[in-house]
Amino acid sequence: MNTQTKLIARAGEPFVAGRSGSLSAQIVSDVREALFEKRLKPGEPIGTEKDLAARYGVSRIVARDALRTLQALGIAEIRMGKGGGARVARGNPRLFAEALAVQLDLTGVSAAEVMDAQRAIEALAAELAAEHATAADHARLKRLLAEAESIIDNGDAYTRSCREFHLAITEASHNRVLVVQFISLNHISWPAHNRTLTPEVARRVLAVHKELASLIEMRDAAGARKLMDDHVKMIRARRVSERDHPHDGCC
Repeated sequence: MNTQTKLIARAGEPFVAGRSGSLSAQIVSDVREALFEKRLKPGEPIGTEKDLAARYGVSRIVARDALRTLQALGIAEIRMGKGGGARVARGNPRLFAEALAVQLDLTGVSAAEVMDAQRAIEALAAELAAEHATAADHARLKRLLAEAESIIDNGDAYTRSCREFHLAITEASHNRVLVVQFISLNHISWPAHNRTLTPEVARRVLAVHKELASLIEMRDAAGARKLMDDHVKMIRARRVSERDHPHDGCC
């Protein structure tokens, strides 16, 4: 089946130029639907501006607009020159983690909403890490713990190290959906400067992190999930307090 057939042979009636709605939006919808239905796969051609214009009976301006939209959505990669044109992009969801974070922030989501979602993601990630972590994952967690211990008196560096530890656990789950969600939410929730990170708090956090790494290495999925859930609940309380009382100096 060629690209034209893949795009036109869609569920529902075929494209008819001039019907209501944006013509370029219809092209975008067709490509997206073909992608979700696995009629188009990464690397396969979508066509050139000229191809799409002829295929749909629209102007090249409409086809160009559709291709730009597909590129902005991360669906298409466009190459210029001889042999160029649009192809289905190779997925890289991390590129859109920041974009999702921006949209959530613009929507006005509360700190409580973000942290509730983060709690669900990180608790499940810890459970899956205990089930799926590799020797390399365990070694990475140990390296991060040693690093955190060595910089515990440097508040900003320690905060960054803690974020990397949480990310490492999420990546040890080997679930890419959880990883992208974690990265996106952390653009909103993880502070660059932890105003209330006292030496006592830092030591307490490090102790929890060490226990988490131990539970994951022991393959104690239930234990890792519960401890991470308790840990993020504590973080949630501090982040919400920070947002609600920005000048009080909470963690």
